[in-house]
Amino acid sequence: MKALALSASPRKDGNSRLLAETVLEGAASRGHEVELADLTDAVAAPLRDCRTCRQADGACSIGDGYEPLLRQLLAADALVLATPLYWYGIAGQLKIFIDRLFCYIKADYPGSAEVTRRLVGKRMAVVVSSEETYPGSMVGVTAQLQELARYLHHDLVGVVRGVANSRGEVARDPADPLAQAYGLGTRLLEGHVSDHRIDTVRNGVVWP
Repeated sequence: MKALALSASPRKDGNSRLLAETVLEGAASRGHEVELADLTDAVAAPLRDCRTCRQADGACSIGDGYEPLLRQLLAADALVLATPLYWYGIAGQLKIFIDRLFCYIKADYPGSAEVTRRLVGKRMAVVVSSEETYPGSMVGVTAQLQELARYLHHDLVGVVRGVANSRGEVARDPADPLAQAYGLGTRLLEGHVSDHRIDTVRNGVVWP
């Protein structure tokens, strides 16, 4: 199976990217195919008004690397979203990437039905680097990406936060987020995921 990590950091040697690489190492250790893409290389412009921006054939007129990256995403079975914590939310490049999905699921895009079919039902993991330890600093990120997973029918496998600022410093976090990220990767495509409702049938034992 395939896992794709999207790194939203402008630093290619930054802490959130290192966490993403480590998740992929864990997935690769289980025999899965892995890829990592830097959003700053592919996403050059924010969402525009599709009613005026779309070309006559229905294609998006923004000439950057978004469409090739979207094809990678659609081919993947699992998605790893990696972001530094910026102003208590996700980095702008990741938000733009998510926003621009709208162009390809709208009915006036010729392949919208196929994009929608291939976009849903994946497994998803989130890794975040932040300078502060305050638990509440993560609430915005967790809530937004949890709701994104719900909307897209993705299984949210887990969230790992590493506390760091300078490059590579996440390796010195006493909570060992790199080990957590590696473990998350090993579970990314095959681990147990649950999201109970009041009527969910369960027998009181999670791990047989």
